[in-house]
Amino acid sequence: MKFSYLPVFALLLFTAAAPAEEIGSVNTVFKLLGPDHKIVIDAFDDPDVTGVACYVSRAKTGGVKGALGLAEDTADASIACRQVGPITLPDRVASKKADGEQVFKQRTSLLFKSLQVVRFYDATRNALIYLTYSDRIVEGSPKNSVTAVPIEPWGKN
Repeated sequence: MKFSYLPVFALLLFTAAAPAEEIGSVNTVFKLLGPDHKIVIDAFDDPDVTGVACYVSRAKTGGVKGALGLAEDTADASIACRQVGPITLPDRVASKKADGEQVFKQRTSLLFKSLQVVRFYDATRNALIYLTYSDRIVEGSPKNSVTAVPIEPWGKN
């Protein structure tokens, strides 16, 4: 009996990461064939820390390759996270080591490149730090963006 790796490969390729909602986009380069190059703004809630929402802007390649999903997006991205309600910080997050924890991942090429967001907890300043960067199996990019969310009381006191 032969085992086919194709279904496993397809599952890994098309498995969705943390859900993101596209807020909007702006065109940056007109393309005669296929969609224009653009900057896209996505929003997602931290899956482990209630009360925190993050907004990531990223480059999205258009043209024919972009329309077919064959283009590789650039590593340009920016992030802003804000407190949007009472923050609940699980013990697991508060005790996480200095290497951080992945909270978001989005594919930016057909196979090997992705945009990631990693969360760190700064106990000294009682803040959550979110870092976005692009990685690739062979070589990533030093381009990155960081934002911090101070953990503060929410609502009326």
